[in-house]
Amino acid sequence: MRGREVLEKWGLPDLAGNGRFVSANIMDSLGNGLVLAFTVIYFTTTTSLSLGSIGAALSLGQLLALPTPVLAGSLIDRLGARKVVIAANLISAAGFTAFLAADTVGKIVVVQFVVQAGSSIYWTAGRGLVLLAAHSHDQARWFGFIGALRNIGGGFGAAVASLALAVGSDWIRLLIVVNAASFVIAACLIAGWRPVTEDRSPRHIRTRKGEGYAVVLRDTRYLRLVLANLAFVLAASVLPVLLAVYLTESLHVATWLVGACTVGNMALVALVQTFVARMTERRRPTRVLALAGVVNAVAFTVFGLLLAVPGWVVVAGLVPAMAAFTVAEMLSVPSSGELSASLAPEHIRGRYLGAFQLSWTLGNAMAPALLTMLLGHGPAWPWVVLGALNLLVVPLVLSLGDAPAQDGPRTEKAAAPTAEPVERP
Repeated sequence: MRGREVLEKWGLPDLAGNGRFVSANIMDSLGNGLVLAFTVIYFTTTTSLSLGSIGAALSLGQLLALPTPVLAGSLIDRLGARKVVIAANLISAAGFTAFLAADTVGKIVVVQFVVQAGSSIYWTAGRGLVLLAAHSHDQARWFGFIGALRNIGGGFGAAVASLALAVGSDWIRLLIVVNAASFVIAACLIAGWRPVTEDRSPRHIRTRKGEGYAVVLRDTRYLRLVLANLAFVLAASVLPVLLAVYLTESLHVATWLVGACTVGNMALVALVQTFVARMTERRRPTRVLALAGVVNAVAFTVFGLLLAVPGWVVVAGLVPAMAAFTVAEMLSVPSSGELSASLAPEHIRGRYLGAFQLSWTLGNAMAPALLTMLLGHGPAWPWVVLGALNLLVVPLVLSLGDAPAQDGPRTEKAAAPTAEPVERP
C-alpha cells in the first residue's frame, strides 16, 4: 500500500512488470543526449570538410528520411509496435557506429539518413509501446512519465557529452561508441519485456482489403489532430532554433541566460511533468491540448512584449515567459500522444501513428527556415505568428470531440469499446 501511495503522490503510473520498458527509455534518451546535440561538432572535429558542406549533408540526410514514418506505420500494423521499436534501436546503433567511418559528404548524408530513419521509426512505434504498458486509467500518467524520463536521460547524456568535450576532443569518438551501445542495450531490454497488456497470440487483426493510408486520409478528425500538432511542433522548436538568437541578438542579454532558460525548462519538465499528468488525467485530452494552445499563446505574447521593456526588466520577464512555455509543453506532449493513439482504430493504428509522426518530422524540418525567416522580417514576427497559430489550434482541437476510436471508416459518433484493453473507455 505504501508503494501505491508514493506513486499516487508523485503522479507516477503503475510500473509493475514494466521495468525493462522504463530502462529502455532511459538508455535510448541517454544515447540521444550523448550525440545528437553535438553532431556538427563531431564531423567538424573528425573530418576536413567545411562547416557549410557538413551542414548541407546533414540537412539532406534528414530530408531523405522524412517519409520514414509512413513505412513505419505499415510495419507496426504487420509486426507489432515492440518488434518495430527493437528494429529502430538497432538501426540507430548501426547509423551511429557508421559515424566512425563517415569522412566524406556522401557518407555523412548516408549515416544521417540512417540515424534519422531509426529515430523516426522509433518515435512512430514508441507511442504504441506506451499503450502496451498503460492501463485504461493511467494512460495520461504514462505519457507524462515517459516524457519526463526522456528529458532526464537526454539532459544527463548532454551533460556527459559536454564534460567529455571540455576534457578533450579525443573523447568524441568514444561518445559515439557508447552511444551506439546504448541503443543496442535498449533493443535488448525491449526484446526481453513482456507487457501484461500485449496480445501474445499471433496477430489476428489484419488490415482489410482496400484499407491503409487511404482510410487515414479520409479520417478528417484525425487529420485535424495532425494539423494541430504541427503548430505544437513549431512551438516546441522555439527552444532549439529561435531562443538563443532572439535573446542574444534582439534582446541583447548575456549568453548564459540562454543556457539558464534551457536548463530550467528541462528541469521543470523532469520534476513536474508527472504532477501535471496527475492533475489533468481526469480531464479530456482534447481540452487539455486546447489549454496548451492558450498557454503557448500567452508565453509567445510575453516573449514579444520583452522587446518593448527596458533592459533591466527583460531578465525578470523571461521567467514568466519560460514558465508558461514549459507548462504548455507539459500539457501538450502527453495529451497529443494519448490522442494520437486513442483516436486510431486498433487494426490500422500503426498507419495512424505514422501520419501523426509526420507532423513531427515535417515540423522539425520546417522550423529552422520558417522561424529564422520570420525573425529576419523583424524580431516580433515569430511570436506573432506562433501565438496566432496556437490560438487557431484551440477550436481545431475542441472540434475533435470526445469519442473513442472505432474500427473501420469512422464518423463522429462514438463506437462501442473494442477488445483492446488499453483503449480509452
